[in-house]
Amino acid sequence: MTSLSVEILAADAAEPITSAGNAQLGIAVLAGIAVIVLLITKFKLHAFLALTIGSLALGAFAGAPLADTIKSFTAGLGSTVAGVGVLIALGAILGKLLADSGGADQIVDTILARAGGRAMPWAMVLIASVIGLPLFFEVGIVLLIPVVLLVAKRGNYSLMRIGIPALAGLSVMHGLIPPHPGPLVAIDAVGANLGVTLALGLVVAIPTVIIAGPLFSRYAARWVDIPAPENMIPTRPSEDLEKRPGFGVTVATVLLPVVLMLVKALVDIVVDDPENGVQKVTDVIGSPLIALLAAVIVALFTLGRAAGFTKERLSSTVEKSLAPIAGVLLIVGAGGGFKQTLIDIGVGQMILDFSKSWAIPTLLLAWLIAVAIRLATGSATVATISAAGLVAPLAEGMSTGETALLVLAIGAGSLFFSHVNDAGFWLVKEYFGMNVGQTIKTWSVMETIISVVGIVFVLLLSLVL
Repeated sequence: MTSLSVEILAADAAEPITSAGNAQLGIAVLAGIAVIVLLITKFKLHAFLALTIGSLALGAFAGAPLADTIKSFTAGLGSTVAGVGVLIALGAILGKLLADSGGADQIVDTILARAGGRAMPWAMVLIASVIGLPLFFEVGIVLLIPVVLLVAKRGNYSLMRIGIPALAGLSVMHGLIPPHPGPLVAIDAVGANLGVTLALGLVVAIPTVIIAGPLFSRYAARWVDIPAPENMIPTRPSEDLEKRPGFGVTVATVLLPVVLMLVKALVDIVVDDPENGVQKVTDVIGSPLIALLAAVIVALFTLGRAAGFTKERLSSTVEKSLAPIAGVLLIVGAGGGFKQTLIDIGVGQMILDFSKSWAIPTLLLAWLIAVAIRLATGSATVATISAAGLVAPLAEGMSTGETALLVLAIGAGSLFFSHVNDAGFWLVKEYFGMNVGQTIKTWSVMETIISVVGIVFVLLLSLVL
């Protein structure tokens, strides 16, 4: 895919809710994003409120009537939550069952029992990548960091040699692979195919996580050579369980939705006939909702019941899994509202007009926009949502593969250089007992490597699709 190809007819686009020119719209976008950044960074306002206020400010600066701005925001919020809200909830349930049943610990213990010496960093990146598929990033950190600290202490390994691969595995899954919130929202915004995005995401993720994880950890361990902090080694989640689910069945349960969605994508490409009986079946079982719902139902038995959970405890586990994602759903919804406001005031056409003379590849443009918002807000999710809204009109006329790569470019950009305005930065700093400088030299550099390597592989893939 080369530079932008503009194939959107004016008749196909909805009438903007404002008559502002491109100059005013450009100022409105910068002002709206500035309001969001200021509220999040300076006033520490929750991202949901910041995105809501920023959307209203965006409409106001663009000269749109307040009633129309509110209508655009609420429509975007509703459609986004409808599109990805259930998927996020199902992913949270699956992740909670994996953690509470001891299934995650079973994966960890089995792999670590068979790894040692030079293989340990590779074992850690494998563990983090598998466990990170259904878990939110913060949950994955809380689950895996105790394991990282224990392995580093008992095996006398450098903490960074073990920790960086685990963090890289979690971060890459979070930024590039659905059903994580960021990729799901971007897929919904640009109209990408989830199965194809998942397949291409794995192609990009594997080399990216290897370079940013086991390979970079060699240098990180030299730059920051610290022991595992004794006071940060808590008890493991499943130590109070009498039994745990088996390794094979746990891995199969975690990978079930991934396999179902990949099968659908493969059949769609090979068969390519909506009337074909096989494709009709795979279109159903491989849809994100059915794939994740099937995995959750299976997990109730293979994880929950296998760990000896009663019906009451299973019900309690499911209930507890939903409470923590309320904030995520609100942020994602508000981000969808912000995206729709951007579209409705005519920002998409403005970007198309400007980009005619830029001669910059669409994928690189999407990455740069996500990078800028990530650096400003510190939130990968906010960066993904906002960037997806800005570049969504550019997906018109793209092939299925190209729209999937657009999602991955945005996801890669959203991970660029985590620093002091990112909650993940402080989480890693405290768990590993590092100072700010050490955290920048390890975690921040690792995130930057993921982002840059990710976009490089995305651009390489674009040459063959």
